[in-house]
Amino acid sequence: MLSTLAAHIRRFVTLSDEEEQILAEYIEIRDVKKKDFLLKEGQVCQGNYFVIKGLCRAYFETERDGDQTSHFAIETWWITDYISLESHKPSGFNIQAVENTTYAVLYRDTQDKLFAAVPQLERYFRIILQRTVAAAHMRVKYLFTKSAEERIDHFTALFPEFVQRVPQYMMASYLGFSPEFFSKIRARKKA
Repeated sequence: MLSTLAAHIRRFVTLSDEEEQILAEYIEIRDVKKKDFLLKEGQVCQGNYFVIKGLCRAYFETERDGDQTSHFAIETWWITDYISLESHKPSGFNIQAVENTTYAVLYRDTQDKLFAAVPQLERYFRIILQRTVAAAHMRVKYLFTKSAEERIDHFTALFPEFVQRVPQYMMASYLGFSPEFFSKIRARKKA
């Protein structure tokens, strides 16, 4: 299972077999069932989670709209609450398995020791964080500049695997729609 993470890291930085062994000492592999939580609102986030197999989502609850999905993670994607992780304050987010999921966790309290032992991992995480921020910026731009149909078209073209795997109400939440509005748009597109 660690080989999936090591292969992903090698896409961005060099990692020797010896360094992979060091990485293995700091990473914990876990399994959760569908609908189980990696993080619940009110808990302090303890680590970065790398999806090996499965699908997770980060979301928060609102009085008006219920669940508001802010982020998804499929195989080889990271998910966490960076605000809680770095501030050591309770999270305002939930991270939940959408499918049965196997993930690797790098705990915050050992992360710096790992970076000292394998310095290029700090570069790897910087690259991942830059990509995460860029994706978040683009999402905000699309929410404010694209029509409902354009958002759906863009999302399904960019991430076709989500269309098959993510329940419609979660996709609607992520794209900024109510499930009913999302259904109407999809029905209209099929007609």
